[in-house]
Amino acid sequence: MSDKPEILITTASLHPPTVAKLDAAFTTHRLWQAADRRAFLASIADRVEGIATGLGGTVDAALIAALPRLRIIATSTVGLDAIDLGAARSRGIAVTNTPDVLTDCVADFALGLTIASARRICEADRFVRQGKWLAGGFPLATKLGGKTMGIVGMGRIGQAIATRAVAFGMEIAYHGPRAKSELPYRYYATLADLAAASHFLIVTAPGGTATRHMIDADILKSLGTKGTLINIARGSVVDEAALVAALQSGTIGGAALDVFADEPHVPEALFAMENVVLQPHLGSATEETRAAMGQLVVDNLKAFFAGEALLTPVG
Repeated sequence: MSDKPEILITTASLHPPTVAKLDAAFTTHRLWQAADRRAFLASIADRVEGIATGLGGTVDAALIAALPRLRIIATSTVGLDAIDLGAARSRGIAVTNTPDVLTDCVADFALGLTIASARRICEADRFVRQGKWLAGGFPLATKLGGKTMGIVGMGRIGQAIATRAVAFGMEIAYHGPRAKSELPYRYYATLADLAAASHFLIVTAPGGTATRHMIDADILKSLGTKGTLINIARGSVVDEAALVAALQSGTIGGAALDVFADEPHVPEALFAMENVVLQPHLGSATEETRAAMGQLVVDNLKAFFAGEALLTPVG
């Protein structure tokens, strides 16, 4: 019998080299491969002390309760909405995430979506592939310089996006729980006012009950026909039905979406809309960033079981 700590890996989405490192350092169990989840958990409940999770891996109260020896949950994400933090705290279970290491790639991707929607890049690609260029030129697009980017949530990622957008000559405004006096950007106390002032409204707020459907029909109406919604946060932050209705009615000008309410299921009504850019949750999806995120998971777990300080504990 191995003397390695035993951990549960909840999702197949973890970077494969990360899984290999986990296999080398720990005795691992793969939840998604279990034919009978309840029986599988019961068979390892008296041995598993850690969880490694990530995108698509929900760690809810039921899973936590099924593992009475669980002492640490390490997630390869920044967002914590898939983890029942209350259940974890009530048991004194440590939780770690992966801040900072994905900031640059998510911010790059956000600007990519902004450019793609403004310059109609995906639509133009289809135009060429479908042979339409032979019949005439492509319609004109929109310049970024001079436009206002409204950022919902001015944390690490929001600030990195702002820095990049300024380089394109954009004006920056933001909304969040409070104004940040150290930032040179205009703060709006209400989300509706920010939306009304924005040409591109980009959502970087965390998921969870506090932000659920914060982008609703009223906010979309404030954004208006001049505006494009860009969501790189969580699908839950946007009222998806209201967004589809706003796009169908022309209430807003367009959208660029990397996240959805019920991934990987995407509202089919969006598929035929030329003014919508759709992506399969790729904000941090580069080899370099996923490797760094995964390494933090491995390092946090190793530190915990060695009795050392965690690298990125969740407060």
